[in-house]
Amino acid sequence: MQRSRIVGTGTYLPSRKVTNDDLVKEFGIDTSDAWIRERTGIGARRMAAPDEATSDMAVAASRKALEMAGIAPGDLDMIVVGTVTPDMPFPSAGALIQAKLGAKKAAAFDVSAACAGSLYALSVADAFIRSCQRKRVLVIGAELLTRISDWKDRNTCVLFGDAAGAMMVVPETRQDRGILSTHLYTDGTTADILKIPGGGSRKPFSPEVWEKREHLVKMNGREVFKVAVRVLEAASRDALAHNGYQPGDVNYVIAHQANLRILDAVMKRLQIPLEKCEINIDEVGNTSSASVPLTLDQANRAGKLKDGDLVLMMAIGGGMAWGSALLRW
Repeated sequence: MQRSRIVGTGTYLPSRKVTNDDLVKEFGIDTSDAWIRERTGIGARRMAAPDEATSDMAVAASRKALEMAGIAPGDLDMIVVGTVTPDMPFPSAGALIQAKLGAKKAAAFDVSAACAGSLYALSVADAFIRSCQRKRVLVIGAELLTRISDWKDRNTCVLFGDAAGAMMVVPETRQDRGILSTHLYTDGTTADILKIPGGGSRKPFSPEVWEKREHLVKMNGREVFKVAVRVLEAASRDALAHNGYQPGDVNYVIAHQANLRILDAVMKRLQIPLEKCEINIDEVGNTSSASVPLTLDQANRAGKLKDGDLVLMMAIGGGMAWGSALLRW
């Protein structure tokens, strides 16, 4: 069966950097640098400019991934975007990105799996390439989370940052390389622990929704932590077992940067040294669906991923939705 491989990566980070101290001094958040770092590992995050939208960030990251891959926008067959913060309810962010890139031949659409969005999008790209329906698929994770954060809730607003990441996926020609498998999971019974309850068909925008701040992120951090550690370990083991590998065979881990404590706990359960996990949460915070491609791009451009490395990916987001992927670089 035809496999796919990632041949280009790219990232966009807004220029404005907001440190934990800035949250106290400029935003008036009742918190401290020590409080945030101890609980999350976050020291700073990026905030988009007022005139920047999700599609703008996505296009900037995509151009870098396309340049690395040596592929012109006009040669793209498909664009799949993981996001929960599109420019508007519809059309999709994918459609707007397609137009801005000039990728006239590409079918374009969004997938919604919150922080797992780019991993879900990658699995879609992989499936289309494996079935020989597409050859050049651009996968994007892009979020403008600072505009859906509740700046009166110090437990959540300190977590999130704005960013975009992109991955260029094409058919793999080598028998022992590429994306080996992807694994997706959902548990809708846990939907209440991480959500935006207002603004949809259940609770349309209204003065009451606005007053209760139900158009902003609500999270039960304790429950999210417990679920995340358990299911990310399980999903990682599923990916490894499916391909006949053990955790000790993994050379590098690309994981959603939600919370440093979550990453540390999952890696300990897998008995994989934390040093094998690319970390950037201290500088960019939780960037949701942008996190996996951003983290991959960081490791890729630093030359940390070597030919033949076994790379484990994992991510979890609201839904709860989570997944894993295993690839031979």
